[in-house]
Amino acid sequence: MADFMSENRGNRVSFDPKKLVLTAGATSANETLMFCLADPGDAFLLPTPYYPGFDRDLKWRTGVEIVPIQCTSANGFRITKSALEEAYKEAQKLNLKVKGVLITNPSNPLGTTITRTELNRLLDFVSRKNIHLVSDEIYSGAVFTSPGFISVMEVLKEKKLENTDVSKRVHIVYSLSKDLGLPGFRVGVIYSNDDIVVAAATKMSSFGLISSQTQYLLSALLSDKNFTKNYLKENQIRLKNRHDKLVSGLEAVGIECLKSNAGLSCWVDMRHLLRSNTFEAEIELWKNIVYEVKLNISPGSSCHCNEPGWFRLCFANMSEETLQVALNRLKVFVDGPSSTTRSQSEHQRLKTLRKMKVSNWVFRLSFQDREPEER
Repeated sequence: MADFMSENRGNRVSFDPKKLVLTAGATSANETLMFCLADPGDAFLLPTPYYPGFDRDLKWRTGVEIVPIQCTSANGFRITKSALEEAYKEAQKLNLKVKGVLITNPSNPLGTTITRTELNRLLDFVSRKNIHLVSDEIYSGAVFTSPGFISVMEVLKEKKLENTDVSKRVHIVYSLSKDLGLPGFRVGVIYSNDDIVVAAATKMSSFGLISSQTQYLLSALLSDKNFTKNYLKENQIRLKNRHDKLVSGLEAVGIECLKSNAGLSCWVDMRHLLRSNTFEAEIELWKNIVYEVKLNISPGSSCHCNEPGWFRLCFANMSEETLQVALNRLKVFVDGPSSTTRSQSEHQRLKTLRKMKVSNWVFRLSFQDREPEER
C-alpha cells in the first residue's frame, strides 16, 4: 500500500509503512482521526463546499463540530487567507477550540486539485495556530488533466519541514474506493508522522478491521505494478472523456460548469435557472429535476455551499448511453416552460399525489377492517 501511494504521486514522495494504519474505508479513517486529534466539543475547519458525508463521519460519534471556511465562486472556490482567518474567528465566537483543518484534495464536490499556493497557505496557517491539517486524498489517482495533483507531503518536503513539529500535525487519509473502483472492499488508510497518533489509530482500528482475505487479495493486486499503472492510466483517460462529454453537453443547453480536472463529478452552475436567488429556489429546482427530469443530482446546499444554484452532477457512475439520455432530458427541461410555470405545475402534481396517497391509505384501512367473508 505504501509503495502504491508513492507511485500514485509520481514517486515524488515516499511513505513509510510503519506510519500507515489500515482502516475499513476512508469513512472509518476520518472518524478515527477525529477521535485521535480532538475532544467532544472541539472544532475542525472545512472549506466549502464539502462532501456532505463529513457531517456524519466527523461529528456523529466523536462530538466534533465543523466550522465552514466560506469559499466563493468569485475565485473558483479557492481557499484564501482571509477565509481561513474568518472561520477561525467564527469558531472562537462560538467558544469552540479549533483542533485543525480538513481538506479534500482533489476536492469533492468541486472536482479540482488544490494548488501549491493554497497548500503553502494552509501549512503556514496550521503552523501559526499550532493545529492539525488532515488531507483527504482519496481522489489522488483520479486527476485526468492538468494541473496535476500535488500532495501535502510534497509541499512539506519542498519547505524542508520533514521531521518537524509541523509535519507531525499533518495527516493523510486515503482509500482504494475511487482510484481502483473498490468501494465495497472497504480499504482505507491513515498516514501520520506522529507516532502517538499512529499508535492510537492502530488500537482503534480494531473496531473497523479489513478482513484477512481482503488484505491477501489486495496484496497480490497491488504487487502487480504493471496492472495498477495501466489501470490508473486507462481510468484517467476514460474519466476525461466522460467529463468532456458532460461539460460539452451541458454547455450546449446553456449550463456552465466550474473548470475541473479531477474526480468523478462536475460542479454545475444552474443559478440562471433559479426562480429567485435563494436556497428555497434551489431546493425547488432540485425537486423539479428529480421529479420531472428523473435525475438525482445533489444541490449545493447539501454540500454547505453558501451560494444558491450550484449542483453536483456525477458522470462516472453510468454508461455513455445513459449520460446522453440524461443530457437529452436536461435539454428538454431547460428548453421547456419557465421555472415559474414548472413550479406551479409541480405544486399541482404533488398536491394531486398527496390526495391519491391519502385516498389509498383510507382504502387500505377500511379494507383491512372487514371480516374475511366480506372481502
